[in-house]
Amino acid sequence: MDRRLQCTHAPQIGIPARDWSTKRVRLAEMRLTDSVREHCAATAGTAKSVRIVPDRLVELTPEPVGPPEPEIHFLDGSREDVARYVLCLTAINFGSGWWPTITKRPGMSGYFTMATGLTERFRAHGAWSNDELRRLTTAEIAEALGQDPGHDLMSLYTDALRQLGRWLADRPATAVIDAAGGSAESLAESLAAGLSYFDDRGFYKRAQICAPELQRFGVATFTDLDRLTLFADNLVPHVLRVDRALVYSDALAAKIDGGHLLPSGSWEREIRACAVQAVEQLAGISGAAPHELDMALWSHGQSPEYKAHPRHRHRCVFY
Repeated sequence: MDRRLQCTHAPQIGIPARDWSTKRVRLAEMRLTDSVREHCAATAGTAKSVRIVPDRLVELTPEPVGPPEPEIHFLDGSREDVARYVLCLTAINFGSGWWPTITKRPGMSGYFTMATGLTERFRAHGAWSNDELRRLTTAEIAEALGQDPGHDLMSLYTDALRQLGRWLADRPATAVIDAAGGSAESLAESLAAGLSYFDDRGFYKRAQICAPELQRFGVATFTDLDRLTLFADNLVPHVLRVDRALVYSDALAAKIDGGHLLPSGSWEREIRACAVQAVEQLAGISGAAPHELDMALWSHGQSPEYKAHPRHRHRCVFY
């Protein structure tokens, strides 16, 4: 995989190179969500281009999100097949930086376009076996999702699903889930350690989102979902910005509003880190868990008033 397509990792968050080895050792000794909170607090605390507005957070009242939509998501299979669907969907749940360039279904966002295509494939042909995932071709995934096989995302999705097949080895999807022992954090740590496309250091967006999705789809129960943080992407920060709970510098705002891709580096990481910190504060105000607030704010972002404004775009395999 082209490393240029990935988000930059923690050494670029302002930590002097001479101190990074010590910092890395300490993070390695922490649980995954502790490391995310420490990273995001440090990044938000020194951010130069993004600012949290606490008074605006008090005014936010996100509403709970309902169950998955059966017309979009695969819910009507066995526990194994639905679990396999969620793992596959999570494996390809990235590409927002490319959304303006894909073929979207009428009235659907990029995510819902991909989720619907995957659902139709599972309903028509059944779930991919581990061996089929390992042998998946770009043409096959492009056909399933209704996309041009020459699009960058299709080769990245193929690589991500092949990696998932190798990670599963000869194990059923449910066995991998059950091995986490009901711990969302343990499952996230397993995904981040075993799959490079989930190794989103400092944020671990997709590694964290897998467990609550499995629970929402009714195939697993986790006892520590409250340990999870915001699943830092580009939509929740956008919602917070439109609601004036995040304020961007003039230079950053101009870049985003002009529709330009953000490069790897401080701007992109400050946005995500400040969103995590804002939701931590909102959780303290509202009493809702960060993962619940994430789902609510993300759902708000599907509304026309949020779609009317440009959000930040950054091309990587993490969101």
